[in-house]
Amino acid sequence: MIGELKTVVIDAPDISGLSAFYAGLAGWTQRYADDEWITMTTDDGWRIGLQHAPDHVPPRWPDPAYPQQAHLDLRVPDLADGTARAVALGATLLRENETWHTLADPAGHPFDLCLKTDDPRTTLMGVMLDCPDAKELAAFYSELLGKPVTYEGDGMAMIGEEGARPVLFQQVETYTPPQWPDPAHPQQFHLDVVVDDIEAGERAALAIGARRLPGEGDNWRVYADPAGKPFCLLWTV
Repeated sequence: MIGELKTVVIDAPDISGLSAFYAGLAGWTQRYADDEWITMTTDDGWRIGLQHAPDHVPPRWPDPAYPQQAHLDLRVPDLADGTARAVALGATLLRENETWHTLADPAGHPFDLCLKTDDPRTTLMGVMLDCPDAKELAAFYSELLGKPVTYEGDGMAMIGEEGARPVLFQQVETYTPPQWPDPAHPQQFHLDVVVDDIEAGERAALAIGARRLPGEGDNWRVYADPAGKPFCLLWTV
């Protein structure tokens, strides 16, 4: 393990509105808020960051000209009720399947509601990253986050155990990476990863296939994974 997953960060032009949406849909709790950033937590152990992105260009799933970079998989005990609640809160229904529905949140980010009848809660199963090679990206994040590869299938992979904040990977035929910080090719999502020592953490991340991107602060630096998706290494100062 190079670092520990701290936060799944979602870009949006209206973070207050998106916070209200996920609080209403899934019961997430807002822990911190200012004009640029909102922190939310879930009952099942996730920390979600909402980052103000005034130039946000939303995906138009499934249009490959405006691709999604990632999506959330949420579980609900009743698909019809969960979908109706999401739409009433501002989501758009994109596609219905027998055991899951795909919607877009008010910022345009697709998410899936997946049927899980034995749990009365709405829970966050995982975050799914689109990529050109699911097996390769799973191997990278397995080393970065210290989560074992727990599933590999046809164009799909997962690291981490069920219920322990797993990260999933979905292979797409026409993959267009973000070109951060270019708003015309937005990141949409990124992961914040905490390391004990930034210099050692950076060396280790670069050794497994990461690359530095422009951008850093007092306690964070920006990198790209092998699929070109930005992520941040954070440390305590």
